Formats: sequence, structure tokens, C-alpha cells
Amino acid sequence: MRAQDERQYVEYVTARLPELRRLAGSLCKDAHRADDVVQNAITKLYVHWHRARNADNIDAYVRTIVVRTFLNDQRLRWSRVRLTDDFTELPAHEPREVETRLVVAEALRRLSPKLRAVLVLRFLYDLPVSEVAATLGCSEGTVKSQTSRGLSVLRQSLGDRLDLSTPAGKEVAS
Repeated sequence: MRAQDERQYVEYVTARLPELRRLAGSLCKDAHRADDVVQNAITKLYVHWHRARNADNIDAYVRTIVVRTFLNDQRLRWSRVRLTDDFTELPAHEPREVETRLVVAEALRRLSPKLRAVLVLRFLYDLPVSEVAATLGCSEGTVKSQTSRGLSVLRQSLGDRLDLSTPAGKEVAS
């Protein structure tokens, strides 16, 4: 890699690292595993930096790498090994109600990795169906059905503890 390209890569990763850690933390629900996912993703980014910097939306390109790295890691047997039951929450920009966050985090942790990825991208990162489909490498219909299924499982899991009405402006299965 040329010095200028490497400098651009370092500047990009340095600026985006907190956001990448938040995304991975939301998907993994384990700060240490999230750090591993981010490290693997930024290594892949380094290898493919020439493609990434020419992408129409570099943030979407990198987000796709992080999500796919997470999903690939979930397929490996070692990803099911838990050394502790404690979950270390990554810091968020906005203060949130602690109890609600913990209840939702626990419910999300029980979802399959693919359902969790769909819900995190759709509702936490507020991405449109088309961008989630591109990130996950599936059809828009799959994203819509997975969103509907994931919300249904969350509603069933949470019962009356939280109101999980679909946020205004979000179409689930249209």
C-alpha cells in the first residue's frame, strides 16, 4: 500500500473506530468479541482499501464488512463458547434508560445472529430495507420477513415489559 493510501486508511479507521465498535457490540452483545470482529473487519478493510475508498458510500461498505464478519464468526463453533455470563455494554453517545437497554439487550442476545443483525441495522442504525439487504447480501423481501419475524419474537419474549410498536415511518412488511 502506498504511503498516501495508508494515511487515508489510518485516518478513516481512527475516525470511525468508535462507531464500528458500537455496531459490533450491538451485534455481538460481548465487548471482547466485538473488538475481535472489528479487528478482523478493519484487517479486511486494509487488504481491500483500494476498493473501499472508491466505493460510492465507504461507510456502508465498511458496515457491510463488519456485519458479514460477525455473521461468519457466528458460524464457527468457538463463537458459542462463553467464558462468562456478564455482558459488558459498550458506551453509547446518548444516555438511555438502563433497565430498558438491559432488557432489550438480553432479548436481542437470544435471537439468532441473522435476526439480530437485521433488527440492529433496521432500528438501531435506522437503515432502509434496501441498504440492509445489500449489507447482508439478501433480498429486500428477506429483510422485511426477518424484520417482522424478529419483532414478533421480541414481542413474545418481552411480553408486557416494553412497548415494541413499530416506530413511525418504518414499514415492516409492505
